[in-house]
Amino acid sequence: MLRNAATAAAATATMIRRRSTVATVVNSMLLRSLKEHYLEVSKMAPPPKVSPPEPFTIVKGALESEGPVLKRSYKNEEISIYVMRLANLTPGAEEGGAGDEDDGINQLFIHVDVAKPDQEDSLHFLCGLYPDALGIHSVTLRPSLEKSGFLAAAKKYNGPEFEDLDERIRDKFHDYILERGINESLFPFLQAWLYVKDHKNLMRWFKSVGTFLNASAN
Repeated sequence: MLRNAATAAAATATMIRRRSTVATVVNSMLLRSLKEHYLEVSKMAPPPKVSPPEPFTIVKGALESEGPVLKRSYKNEEISIYVMRLANLTPGAEEGGAGDEDDGINQLFIHVDVAKPDQEDSLHFLCGLYPDALGIHSVTLRPSLEKSGFLAAAKKYNGPEFEDLDERIRDKFHDYILERGINESLFPFLQAWLYVKDHKNLMRWFKSVGTFLNASAN
């Protein structure tokens, strides 16, 4: 009986060593692959440097946060612009279609927050931005995005669907944001900015996962 127990213990120890060896090999292969891709991505050429159209200025630290990218003042208003890819709002929208050009950054969504110092709520526009056009998807009155959080749900009645509004009202809303400099001239900068942000996030991901695996291996 003692011999059988010793044999079983030895078999178990051998199995554990084998599993440990396999895990070490897998970790090593994964780390090597991550390093190769990290070096490959690090060599990617950045897009040409583009400045935002005046009078918009880049928000400090925007690349490291989910906050606004651009800001400007207009009379007594503070205008903030947030940007994201179409795919971030509609997952799968870029799959298997002609919209895959340039990594899917040929169509953007921008959130325009128009705030006034004496108003608790701000006027919020969700717009589709393209190289040669801008279209409004919705208009809502809600707490400022910086105070309530990016994409915070409106607590009040959202208003009618934008397309259900009278055409003259829709045209006036377009005039309203155009007067504040919200137009397709923003596209080149925001496209390049998203590329840089995506690149930084990817590099950070490779590095973080590699650090975790290295710690596991040790």
